[in-house]
Amino acid sequence: MISKAVRLYLEKLKNENLKNENLKNLKNLIFIPATLVAIFANTNASFAQAAKMYNPLPLPSTYEVTDSLTERDIPTGQGGFARDYMVKLSKGENLAIDLASDSFDSIITLLGPNGSTLSENDDGPDGSSNSLLFTRINETGNYVVRVRSFGETGVGAFKLKVTRLQPTK
Repeated sequence: MISKAVRLYLEKLKNENLKNENLKNLKNLIFIPATLVAIFANTNASFAQAAKMYNPLPLPSTYEVTDSLTERDIPTGQGGFARDYMVKLSKGENLAIDLASDSFDSIITLLGPNGSTLSENDDGPDGSSNSLLFTRINETGNYVVRVRSFGETGVGAFKLKVTRLQPTK
């Protein structure tokens, strides 16, 4: 038979172990949700930051802009840079997109509403390093006109003009 003092001591140990086990379980329960909250907060912050990072400039109502490519623009991965302009276009429109620069060899790209490349031009028909693109719009939506430099030809001033062509009568 166990003495009363030993039984009380064993009961105290048992209660201490239960308390410690419960405390461990409680820590685990609190730790997991805190980790998930931290991951969720970081993910949301990353998405918000990404949304702020890419924001094409609206093309002015004149459909003409004089601007500059800089090292703060979108890196192309080929040593050059790009700048995007958003423009609302309608199905059936015929366009001429003209890009001229004395500072760099230009490339003009038209991206569709889904982000795919619809057309692109490097050198214009005059043999210069300026770009001239003709295209017909097949779907109404927001399009991106991308101005970029060829390879590592750099940065500098440019003039972009989008002309809606009218059929001759």
